[in-house]
Amino acid sequence: MKAQIVFVFWAMSLSLNAQSDYQWEKYLNEVMSAEDMESAEWEDSYEMLCELAQHPLDLNHATREDLEQLPFLSAQQVEEIMEYIYRYGPMKSLAELQMIRSLDYDRRRLLCCLVFIDEDAKEKEQRQYGRSELLATVRVPFYERKGDEAGYLGYPYRHWVKYQFTYGNRLKAGIVGAQDAGEPFFANKNHKGYDFYSAYLQLNRLGRIENLVVGKYRASLGMGLIINNSFALGKLSALQNLGRSTTTLRPHSSRSAADYLNGVGATINIAKGLSATAFFSYRNQDATLKDDGTVSSIITSGYHRTETEISKKNNLKNTTIGGSIRYQNHGLHGALNIVGTHLNRELNPNTNILYRKYYPQGYDFLNFSSDYGYVHPRFSFNGETAINKDGAFASVNSLSLRLNGEMSMMALHRFYSYRYTSLYSRCFSDGGRIQNENGIYLGASWKPSPRWNISVYTDYAYFPYPRYQVSQPSHSWDNLLQATYTSNKWTLSGRYRFRIRQKDNNENLINLNEHRGRITAVSEGRILSRTQLDFSMITSADRHRGYMLSETLGFTYRWLRLHAGFGYFHTDDYDSRIYLYEQGPLYNYSLSQYYGQGIRYWMMGRANIGKRLMLTAKIGTTNYFDRSEIGTSYQQVKASSLTDLDLQLRWKF
Repeated sequence: MKAQIVFVFWAMSLSLNAQSDYQWEKYLNEVMSAEDMESAEWEDSYEMLCELAQHPLDLNHATREDLEQLPFLSAQQVEEIMEYIYRYGPMKSLAELQMIRSLDYDRRRLLCCLVFIDEDAKEKEQRQYGRSELLATVRVPFYERKGDEAGYLGYPYRHWVKYQFTYGNRLKAGIVGAQDAGEPFFANKNHKGYDFYSAYLQLNRLGRIENLVVGKYRASLGMGLIINNSFALGKLSALQNLGRSTTTLRPHSSRSAADYLNGVGATINIAKGLSATAFFSYRNQDATLKDDGTVSSIITSGYHRTETEISKKNNLKNTTIGGSIRYQNHGLHGALNIVGTHLNRELNPNTNILYRKYYPQGYDFLNFSSDYGYVHPRFSFNGETAINKDGAFASVNSLSLRLNGEMSMMALHRFYSYRYTSLYSRCFSDGGRIQNENGIYLGASWKPSPRWNISVYTDYAYFPYPRYQVSQPSHSWDNLLQATYTSNKWTLSGRYRFRIRQKDNNENLINLNEHRGRITAVSEGRILSRTQLDFSMITSADRHRGYMLSETLGFTYRWLRLHAGFGYFHTDDYDSRIYLYEQGPLYNYSLSQYYGQGIRYWMMGRANIGKRLMLTAKIGTTNYFDRSEIGTSYQQVKASSLTDLDLQLRWKF
């Protein structure tokens, strides 16, 4: 019966019209590394790019702040685009982007998927009438978890809806409702229907008000030392955008229940080159409470499936106020930033555990910073230095050089005191926290010919205070080499990453050597083919290996767009696991990890029903050869395979 249901939905997806909204994803892997995408923060950046792909920017009317939303553009590239339009007037065709010398081939292709310049058609229609979009998505699992039998309070389906209205680049308003599998829906202490809601409004260019956000939103100041819940910054992407700093307020239009603010924020143009940003937020947060009513930890998973998880819901109230005064003119910029937070319960982590001794503690938190920099067509300097209320410092500074149109280099140094704390910081780091790290990063990107692109970096970090699983000072060393060859129909790329980390071994430290590589061959045309080999080897006292060979096919014929993928994986253990990204419905980030032995196969179809409706259906199965049970605790499935069906319907009106 289940197979018949799957066939019906799949047949529906093949019988309708399709469009190529996934074009930008083909180029994303060539600009961002898999290591960037493995971070949880990257999911938010992925959803932001999905949003831009569905509602592209009018390049001729985009502001600097609009272009700075794109994490793959450097400050020089943003500056060159703005200067070109100012000097030569509005672009007549996207082909003119070839005149921006700092834009390489990969970033130019990706940018073309997220912007447009058709003033007489798309933008004119949006300015006069506005557009609405309603999106609904559901995931149906064809298996039963242990928690579905007893433990979870809701049904096993994950679903969410999103409505958004846009009026050109001036107005954006919407609401998102999301429900995770196992969470109660209009039942069991959840009488509001969806477990998570996000309502937002954004207005742009209202006189001196450059940007106004109301509801749930995200904020980023400087390079992220005191606040950045806007987008992630991985090591290879840092080389692509050359350490750019931004001041950004944007709506929180995703399903993430973690990093967002709730209230109001605005950026006001005071005078030429001088602007002020201010924001206020009041929100509830999930937290684990101790017997004395203090908070042992803040929960960011957003899950409310069991009585225990529901008991942690909205236990903490967070009030945050922040702002920035920023000057920017002729490539020079500088800003003074401040963020203050008050919690209604004391944050009281277990500091008896050595590596948690300097975790954030107390009711009140205050951080100041100054970010600064200068952008020139040939070089740029960016930095930020911050201090918390206890007088502890954090500083990050980068220098990038564009030697010619074919080569760019970057050096970045960061110093994060082990006593520095901030609740919202997210910046360049190796240890994952803006704390207890001192490091230097060197990277270079070289284009020896129009068809070749070579990127390399090395990053050394020293941790003076104990960390998780490391009870004494330690260090790490991370290196990556990536080469890409592009012809008219083929793209060949290879990547090798070597990383040394240290961990406890009785009373001593041992080196954990991690080798990871990827070889990819992509053929473009009516049938898209992507063949990929991933491999890993982890060595310390023992040696652990893993590999995965995968194939993805895409077919486009006017109204029809189909995708299918197959992969075989074999790893010795979890440490040698392999990560693989695959396409999915809109706004669904799909990066999975595979370990053990098995196969993964999936199919997806996208279609238009007329000009306003679009249907996506995807079914995927992971079949393990080395186990009869998958997962642990409430997520345990007594089977050797997992099959999920995703359905999505979009209506534009």
